Amino acid sequence: MDPKTLRDSRKRRGWSQQKAATVLRVGQSYLSMLENGHRPLPNELRRRMVRVYGLNPSFLPAPAGPWAPKEMNSQSLAEELAALRYPGFAYLRKGNSNRNPAEVLLRALAQSRLEARAFEALPWLLLEYLEMDRSWLVANARLHDLQNRLGFVVTLARKVGEKTSPRGSARDAVLEKLESALRQSLLAREDMVGHSELGDAECAWLRDHRCEEARQWNMLTAWRPEFLRYAA
Repeated sequence: MDPKTLRDSRKRRGWSQQKAATVLRVGQSYLSMLENGHRPLPNELRRRMVRVYGLNPSFLPAPAGPWAPKEMNSQSLAEELAALRYPGFAYLRKGNSNRNPAEVLLRALAQSRLEARAFEALPWLLLEYLEMDRSWLVANARLHDLQNRLGFVVTLARKVGEKTSPRGSARDAVLEKLESALRQSLLAREDMVGHSELGDAECAWLRDHRCEEARQWNMLTAWRPEFLRYAA
């Protein structure tokens, strides 16, 4: 979160530095140094600012240090997506998310079993939170061999996004750059998302009937851009 964002977020609230410092439980002089880029922003204070200023969850800090995805049950993942305002799970929403969307996205892709309704949320997540920490996303996707799965989701998001934005838009440029970064470490082996294993006959059928986007990312899946209801 850069100093300008800090200043603009406070001003949108109509708060003086003194008022904001009181609500954030910091000194005014310290807040002034943060807003002028003279001090790094601690993660705990960043979380507080996101909550107090009502900022996009993309400004939440991504996990620091070694990160490993954990298995989640379908209900917990659905609630995480609901907290990020995914329309398909709106009925589950109980509050705002305390996780960076990049972590939620990568954690979902790492699941050995992923329900179709949760996978459907992932291209939407990219389009809705385009400001998410993409450097963290790419680095950890590579670390856990998730680059093909992530690349496929990015391509799906770009294809669906073309329905609402003209080709060559700023959003296209961001997604194409992300695709390019992931393609540099494309895995040659075939991968699948949402299934721990499939039989030989099922894999053969998917190999023959998958869309071009899935073929490009060596993914065995029946998902296609036109199947995504909410992403656009």
